[in-house]
Amino acid sequence: MYTIDFKKPVHVYFIGIGGISMSGLAKVLIKEGFKVSGSDSKKSDMTSALEAEGIRIFYGQKKENLDLVSPVDVVVYTAAVHPDNPEFMAAKEAGIPMLTRAELLGQIMKEYDIPIAVSGTHGKTTTTSMLSKILLEADTDPTLSIGGIFKDIGGNIRVGNSEYFVTEACEYTNSFLSFFPKISIITNIDADHLDFFKDLDDIRHSFTRFANLLPDDGTLVINGEIERLDEITGDLNCRILTYGLESSFDYYATDISYDDHGNPSFTAHLPGGKELHISLAVPGIHNVYNALAATAVSDILGIDYTHIVSALSLFGGTSRRFELKGEVGGITIVDDYAHHPTEISATLKAALNYPHNKIWCVFQPHTYTRTKALLNEFAQALSTADHVVLADIYAARETDNLGISSKTLCDRIRELGHECNYFPTHDSFDEIEKFLLQNCTKGDLLITMGAGDVVKIGDELLGR
Repeated sequence: MYTIDFKKPVHVYFIGIGGISMSGLAKVLIKEGFKVSGSDSKKSDMTSALEAEGIRIFYGQKKENLDLVSPVDVVVYTAAVHPDNPEFMAAKEAGIPMLTRAELLGQIMKEYDIPIAVSGTHGKTTTTSMLSKILLEADTDPTLSIGGIFKDIGGNIRVGNSEYFVTEACEYTNSFLSFFPKISIITNIDADHLDFFKDLDDIRHSFTRFANLLPDDGTLVINGEIERLDEITGDLNCRILTYGLESSFDYYATDISYDDHGNPSFTAHLPGGKELHISLAVPGIHNVYNALAATAVSDILGIDYTHIVSALSLFGGTSRRFELKGEVGGITIVDDYAHHPTEISATLKAALNYPHNKIWCVFQPHTYTRTKALLNEFAQALSTADHVVLADIYAARETDNLGISSKTLCDRIRELGHECNYFPTHDSFDEIEKFLLQNCTKGDLLITMGAGDVVKIGDELLGR
């Protein structure tokens, strides 16, 4: 594998530079003195921000792009880039060294004394952001790589000058196995990304391998409620700390209560009998778990307890995680990235504690594989809402529809006795917007939900 020498910056070309993680890595390299260029399928806020920093970006991936910015020393690409990609093929033919996004991120982690990796099927972005908020509150000057927009740093990346490096660690395509953490978090393990993994056991095996990346003097912070936990931790030589709602865990929560907006307050119990009284500004029981994980790592790092409590009380969430977008005609509009049944269930349960007359969930399924594999689970989770509106499946990287559509999911929800409306949206959300304007009433809570572009619906309604 090609190894980057951070003392000798070179020219790095990113295939898919506009992605949330790729754009962040590009920014890290720029600040380290590297020359950066790249390509993406279309212009976006991310690419515009990179261009403002002087990066040359091509729109449309063509073989000749690499020639136009040559010489290129190394090419970085994502899991979404396949061997038939014109730029991928051009780099191979030219003999240019190549790294995956995860391999580059792993090499960057090696440059820091305390690299922290936050993994798990759900909750990575929020937990990473909570921990980042605490480290910023404590003036530790960390370097941060977050899988969403964190308003406190005005984006998804922050380059600091201390020993701390915090990043999300995604299991898809086993990318997190290229990392070199000193401290790791595993928030949960659930069946997902079944276009890559065979089944849940395969996913659990991957997380076990991830846990085993920790050195003997490292620390694993793990949700103690994960089933068959000893299968993940049994062979580890590092320190293991658990968290959850049971008093047998190293970090646990009691006295959980909710305010009028569903934001929880609780007592966090730490090793040695220390108790912290924490009030969150983000809703849902799932955020109690996320806060406990962030608290545990902060405690390991020796962060003052006052900073932990203060930062968590001020944490307002990240982009697209139960994000309050605004009001139109007395209807509250919230947007959420949830695209897995477990995430949907957590978000809608949080919404039950939020002021509302009726809950409307406008859901855009993400990938045919996930929708087909978890069809019944999706139907059950969505049924928590009073009204469900479905857009077409957002195909993302997939081309085979596997004989499934959002209509299939709509039919399954109706079979459970719940109301559901499906709109074949194709390239427009107009029909959904018209339907919502005609049927939502003052006091209702409207949640746009999914990992695709469903957020546009709420934005359009607010724009009216």
